[in-house]
Amino acid sequence: MWRKRALGWLFICITGLVLLLVRLMQIQLIETKTFSKHNVNLLEESVKQRTQELVIDNGRGNFLDRNGVMLTHKKVSVLVLFPFLKKMNWEAEKVSAISGIPVNVLKMAVEGAKKPFAYGDPQPVELTTSQMERINALEIPGVFAIEKKFERREVPAEQLIGLTGENPKELKKRYPNKELSEKTLLGVSGLEESFDEFLLPEGKSKLVYHVDGGGAPLFGINVKYVDPANPFYPVNVRATLDKSLQQKAEDLVDQYQIKKGGLILLDIEDNSVLAMVSRPMINKKDPYSGGGITNMMLKQQIAGSVFKTVVAAAAIDQNLDNPTRLFDCSKKINGKPELKYDYGMLDFTNSFARSCNRAFGELAKELQKTDPHLLEDYAAKLSLTGSVGWQGDVYHTTDFKQFSDEDKGRIFLSEEARKDANFAAMSGIGQHEVRVTPLAAANMMATIARGGKKEMVRAVSKIEYKNGTTMVDFPEQTLKGDTISPYTAMKLQKLLREVVLNPNGTGRWFKDLPYEVAGKSGTAETGKYENGMQLHNKWFAGYFPYQNPKYALVAVNLDVKDSEGGINLLYADMVKMLYERNHSNGD
Repeated sequence: MWRKRALGWLFICITGLVLLLVRLMQIQLIETKTFSKHNVNLLEESVKQRTQELVIDNGRGNFLDRNGVMLTHKKVSVLVLFPFLKKMNWEAEKVSAISGIPVNVLKMAVEGAKKPFAYGDPQPVELTTSQMERINALEIPGVFAIEKKFERREVPAEQLIGLTGENPKELKKRYPNKELSEKTLLGVSGLEESFDEFLLPEGKSKLVYHVDGGGAPLFGINVKYVDPANPFYPVNVRATLDKSLQQKAEDLVDQYQIKKGGLILLDIEDNSVLAMVSRPMINKKDPYSGGGITNMMLKQQIAGSVFKTVVAAAAIDQNLDNPTRLFDCSKKINGKPELKYDYGMLDFTNSFARSCNRAFGELAKELQKTDPHLLEDYAAKLSLTGSVGWQGDVYHTTDFKQFSDEDKGRIFLSEEARKDANFAAMSGIGQHEVRVTPLAAANMMATIARGGKKEMVRAVSKIEYKNGTTMVDFPEQTLKGDTISPYTAMKLQKLLREVVLNPNGTGRWFKDLPYEVAGKSGTAETGKYENGMQLHNKWFAGYFPYQNPKYALVAVNLDVKDSEGGINLLYADMVKMLYERNHSNGD
């Protein structure tokens, strides 16, 4: 009996030992990086328990503006203190004398610290180069003066640049063959998402020291500097934005209380984005609420009379712009009396300058009768439909797009609408199914200013290695497809300038600006109502200076009442700001 009992206990003990051994193998050998349903990395957690560290640079690539200024982060020279100083008699007085930080403040900061920190973080005290050198010359263990990368509290062009976040599932899905920590930041919107593969970190730069259970140094007081030591990474993505211009543009948009909408400014010469502002702003606590993460400049909107530019181009080529022909602008597009905008009889040029709906409704009908596809053909020639952002082959990526979330414009949704004369008339004034992005509208103005040459819009000019050499270039590229002729472009240029010069033109407010402006206004009915009043999209799309075009600018205020939300003052102040900026620089 006792032998059976002993064998039973022996069996239980051996089984327990085997199970314990299997469990230990699972923990220490098999599932070291993906333990349990939570995929815990046991190696990382083990290292965390016996080390403390201060990350100097997270290793993700950086965005620079066209002048090399960091956009999402900034590098600051700071004083770094380690918590083991509280167990030492360190020369706080000397550090205080150099940094200007009172001795008692330094000691209190160390006493309250549980991990290494940059003094003053999140608003660290910035040290001069001389202060850094003198502090480091003291060679006090646990006291360092270093340059650390900090995230900016306010990121310029935040919708264009985009957001990053941790998402282990998406990380595995995107990069199944890469060995990456689950804490790796991923681009989730904007350029951060488009360029994510280039921006992935090789590793973090950090200061590390080992501790025992009580937080005391385990192997002496030596602090180790850990760095991927790769001369090529992280890379820098050179955006075409001008940070100072971007900030001024954002200030003006907020000054004029644009709650939904914004502006886009293009450099006509190289067809690149100088500034792009989208509102509403991103809610930092909950980015996906309130629509702030959406870049309104890349989303299709009801264009209104800005689209008359397309009708004018088609009319010119079809010889429908006879200067002797008059349009009855005392009537609405449906033939009923026009009470609010009764302009009487107007010729083609004045109809465009005053934005007569009747004239362009009739012209659109005549164009549709000639060819139901003409409006769409000319919209494509002026780059209003299709994608206008830079795209092409980059490394192993075919059809790489800089603007991954760019909408395509459209004119008609169905063949039935395309062949209907009344729908054509409504489309001729930018209503019905016509939708364009502000980016495409700006590109249309740049195309006209260049004499009909249409190009892709760039937000990034190149990717640079850490050492400054070029990794990838994004050269200027022509947009495929037919274009308007130089003659048609010249006629459109004159029409757009007349909008401003005409005493009754819809752009007459810009007549006395320091740069000569040419452009087209738009007030589109949205079909949305607030307190019984219909909401509108207010546009002005144009370029300047007229004789020697440098900038294409589109400003738009979305979903506002007809009596509110004008963008003339915003547009005018942007023109003045650019003029003053250039002339203060001796341009």
